[in-house]
Amino acid sequence: MLQAKFSLDETQIDFLKNYKTFGFKDKSTMVREALKRLKEEIELQNLQESADLYRQVYTKNSELQELTESSIEGWPE
Repeated sequence: MLQAKFSLDETQIDFLKNYKTFGFKDKSTMVREALKRLKEEIELQNLQESADLYRQVYTKNSELQELTESSIEGWPE
């Protein structure tokens, strides 16, 4: 596993010292899990923003709405 050096403030260090309280085997595992969760949260936020942009484009474009409606005609319910 690769290593990285970074700085934390005192409250973050104090929080990290309690890794066992949160069920982690060591500090590194806790940091990796935190970064994994942050990455997932950011990816979800980006996906939601993208969906919102598509929704805005769709609601403002009547030709796109008509095209969508025509493409589903005849499909089973």
